[in-house]
Amino acid sequence: MDARFTDEQDEIRRTLRELLGKRCGPDELRAAVDTPAGHDPALWAALAEQLGLPGLALPEAYGGVGCTATELALACEETGRTLAPTPLLATAVLAAPLLLALGTDAQRAALLPRIASGALTAALAVPGPALATALALTGHDPRGEWAGGGRAGGVQALRAEGGWQLYGQADQVLDGHSAPLLVVAAHAGGFARSRVLLFLVRGDAVGLTRARQTALDATRPQGRIQLRHVEAELLGEEFVDTLPALARLGGTAAACLAAEAVGAAGRVLERTVEYVGQREQFGRPVGSFQAVKHRLADAYVQVQAARSAAYYAAWATATEATATEATATTGGGTTPEEPVGGLALAQALQALRRAAAEGIQLHGGIGFTWEHEAHLYFKRAAGDELLFGPVHRLRAHAADAAHVFEEAGP
Repeated sequence: MDARFTDEQDEIRRTLRELLGKRCGPDELRAAVDTPAGHDPALWAALAEQLGLPGLALPEAYGGVGCTATELALACEETGRTLAPTPLLATAVLAAPLLLALGTDAQRAALLPRIASGALTAALAVPGPALATALALTGHDPRGEWAGGGRAGGVQALRAEGGWQLYGQADQVLDGHSAPLLVVAAHAGGFARSRVLLFLVRGDAVGLTRARQTALDATRPQGRIQLRHVEAELLGEEFVDTLPALARLGGTAAACLAAEAVGAAGRVLERTVEYVGQREQFGRPVGSFQAVKHRLADAYVQVQAARSAAYYAAWATATEATATEATATTGGGTTPEEPVGGLALAQALQALRRAAAEGIQLHGGIGFTWEHEAHLYFKRAAGDELLFGPVHRLRAHAADAAHVFEEAGP
């Protein structure tokens, strides 16, 4: 493993940091999250035109840049630094890989170039708080019972004349209130042959009702979608098993989320170190006190360890994807059964929570006001734990997958 970044990767990070530094300050961030969509369309257009960010990990054949999950994770680290309110996570990290992996040739040709150009955003809709389970981050459900269906809630898919219709509800859908394209997980086949399929639903479909929900983390807007006999198009072929594709997506999503959390943790720690160097108490900077130095040093070590784990998870995910495409076997290497992404995400979320908490406390009286930006970072950590964790479940699932606590055989 070569841990050095390539010139292209360094350029992606540098260019993205410069653009976000100019277009996504604290004032712009708060203005964007207060809009109905919850993000700034002009910023998203700039990221698409100047950097090709929506299509960073999409093949060039579909208008993408042709990079890997590593570059996508590095981009997420930079957007995490500023908590940039964009559809990057919902569209490029969650929805686009499913379209690429499962879609038919016609579906890919129709949708992926529009996503790569930034003209189309998408959202992955799963019922209730089941996103972490659907992505196999906090548990393994081979039957897909997390999708609900029928009286159990969730979304049910029924055959209709000439296609499919969906009926049900999904809450906590990232960008679900505004994305023009929804990728909806639904149960099909009734009780005896129940299976989970993915469907494409237009945002203006008849029978679809959407509303933005109040979320702890306003920089991560969520919506509730209700479907009443909504016409839907099956994603890919009917007899393709979607659960392994969702599990593979979980590794990529976890690596990107870990990098994003590391970027946020590093930024809030930088701001805190800068502040304690300026704020004076008893005639000297607060940062000169030994207790403050120790607290910040501990937080710094935790952030750096989380960054190392996030980079490894991104590399491992990209390497696994390359090996899968080449239909090669990796003896003793990283496999889907080894959730390095989940472990990296757990460490990154814990580091972000620690760094944000120290930032709130060490900023003194101003840090405890809701108007201070340190609270945005703390809410990001707490909100991501609610959506993709919590931390102890991420680690427990990784331990189960690695058979850590199983008794040794005779």
